[in-house]
Amino acid sequence: MFCGSRGLGFGRWVLFIVVVTLLGSTGSAQSPQVSPAVWKPEIPRTWDDAALASLEIPLALADANSQPKHVDSGYYYRIVEKQIYKSYPVYHPDREPPGYFDQLLQREPEIAFDPTRLKTKEDWIAAGEVVFDAALVFDALLTVDDVRNRDWYGVSTVPVAADGTVPFFRYFILEKGKVALGEFSCGTCHTRVLPDGKTIKGAQGNYPIAHLDALSARGRVNRTKDPVKLLTRFHEGAKAPFGAPWLGANDPAVRYAQLSLDETVEADAAIPAGVQPRFGTSAFHPAQVPDLIGIAERRYLDRTGHVRHRDVGDVMRYAALNQGLGFFDSFGDFRPAGSELPDPTTMERYSDEMLYALGLYLYSLQPPPNPHPFDAAAARGAVVFENEGCWRCHTPPAYTSNRLTPVEGFTPPPNHPQAADIIPDSVGTDPGLALYTRRGTGFYKVPSLKGVWYRGPFQHSGQVATLEDWFDPRRLEPDYVPTGFRGPLGKPGPVKGHPFGLKLTAEDRRALIAFLKTL
Repeated sequence: MFCGSRGLGFGRWVLFIVVVTLLGSTGSAQSPQVSPAVWKPEIPRTWDDAALASLEIPLALADANSQPKHVDSGYYYRIVEKQIYKSYPVYHPDREPPGYFDQLLQREPEIAFDPTRLKTKEDWIAAGEVVFDAALVFDALLTVDDVRNRDWYGVSTVPVAADGTVPFFRYFILEKGKVALGEFSCGTCHTRVLPDGKTIKGAQGNYPIAHLDALSARGRVNRTKDPVKLLTRFHEGAKAPFGAPWLGANDPAVRYAQLSLDETVEADAAIPAGVQPRFGTSAFHPAQVPDLIGIAERRYLDRTGHVRHRDVGDVMRYAALNQGLGFFDSFGDFRPAGSELPDPTTMERYSDEMLYALGLYLYSLQPPPNPHPFDAAAARGAVVFENEGCWRCHTPPAYTSNRLTPVEGFTPPPNHPQAADIIPDSVGTDPGLALYTRRGTGFYKVPSLKGVWYRGPFQHSGQVATLEDWFDPRRLEPDYVPTGFRGPLGKPGPVKGHPFGLKLTAEDRRALIAFLKTL
């Protein structure tokens, strides 16, 4: 993240040159080439104290003292701006071009993000893709030796794209003669490889990060000579990413401390690709990885609507928080990164220009071509969608009302700052993520239905694998075995809530699903 050694990002910088040639009559002097007008963006300050003060909606079960407080702008802007260096694709070892890796060893490091060379809006968007691909850590969970070992792919279950690349991470060069693996970019979590091998940037990703964490943990368990000490380290390690002391017995860190060594490892193994125990959630209540395509249409970020989205500046702030600054928030006496703030000059952050470019890139993302035709079945499904009133919450054209629905067990106060967006009734889904995590607002935002054909698992913690499973009435039964996330101990149990569509005839259900897949 931000602490420790000065890591270096990577990415591809693209510059578009537009040359305008004016036509003249035969024999006349040709007009000189004219460069396009320079586009000068108005870049917000990422760490604007006033904007940050209203960025997040209150946590449901935290008192006034335990609401998150961010470091101030003076501290933030003393953090050193990082460089982003050029990166290169990672290939499956059977698909790597001949001599490719040896050629990388001969390359010099190259800076990939230089705002002084960005002249048009298209330049800035292309540079934003560089930031999207830039890594936060290098040779951390994985190494170059791992991804160049063909046997690793069978164990890791990491998807490979049709062109042979592994798009969740990239190679980078900081020093000639050395190649390292960059991980945990935006693209690591928000890239999806479809069954046919096509890659979608910005989508709900399917990188199996929890599975890889479990493999790493199992390796440590097998090697340890002191399992008690290792278990203590696992439990202590849960406090920074997941701890929420104001929740008492429901604090995820407290619940982790009740797990055995095997149960602690299996908690990660139970989380499918497309779902993550990201910081602020937990392995008890992980979060479905969001689809960033269409983010410009959405008013709230996080499944729990914790972060307001008013403009590109809020995207920049949200990115900075999730790239590590959130660890330095204080919740009363609790600060995830520790009681003392580190010297900011020992850390690194993305510049405002980098985060602005990233925001423009995310806003520019478009869905891939939809292979599902609007046929007779889909047309029937559109009528079902209308008749069932699905449009009231999933309102076209964004297919979300951009409102918040409270969970059972939480009554929003009448003076809630987002009162105008609160739907009065709960849809009865499991309240765990919305109440018993560090992002627990007491709400779930109404998700957009656009792009459901390429997404999954579904539900805020990814408990069902497919739309067919979501509309299966058996999911409400107590002995149901979820097809997605089943909880850290993998026990059967109902996938509660959102009963809409469960009483349809089989034909109407198939038609509704056919329609949804065209969105």
